[in-house]
Amino acid sequence: MNTAKTQLLELVAGTNRGLLAAENDRIAILSAIERLEDDNPHPRPLAQTELLAGDWRLLYTSSRGILGLGRLPAIDLGQVYQCIRFQGNRLYNLAEINGLPWLEGLVCVVATFSAASERRLEVKFERSIIGLQKVLGYQSPRQFIQELERGKKYFPLDFSLGRRESLGWLEITYLDDDLRLGRGSEGNVFILSKS
Repeated sequence: MNTAKTQLLELVAGTNRGLLAAENDRIAILSAIERLEDDNPHPRPLAQTELLAGDWRLLYTSSRGILGLGRLPAIDLGQVYQCIRFQGNRLYNLAEINGLPWLEGLVCVVATFSAASERRLEVKFERSIIGLQKVLGYQSPRQFIQELERGKKYFPLDFSLGRRESLGWLEITYLDDDLRLGRGSEGNVFILSKS
């Protein structure tokens, strides 16, 4: 493993995906991200579909939307995944929410994507599903996505997203066999590991 990658992983290890990161931590992490981006083994990551496709677990983000889920009273943010499926050009963002026993939740946002460049995906968020994991029958990201791809609906917990809020982009700035870095349209950074 290269030194820049090791350093970045050490910096994010104690931050609980960014929830516990102080300002000096965020500055050091952003600097380490930039060093690793300069050493990207795949400067055209969208051509590497076999590496990019699959289920990615979030290690760190600066996204207030995601981190806000971990700041709600009486709940903890569990694992967060971004799952990319090139068949159908679909992207699934899933956040597991831990709370009181038997009240574990799930937030899932489904999007379609298209390539805007060799590094950037244009993303259109289309659907959101929010509910208790038990009610949704959630066992794992893979199982849940398979049900969604078979056309399963979760009324009334399943709704379409409005057009104004539904557009964004994701730029893949680093990609290797087990690590992906990205920057989003709202200025957020994302560090993910292959599940």
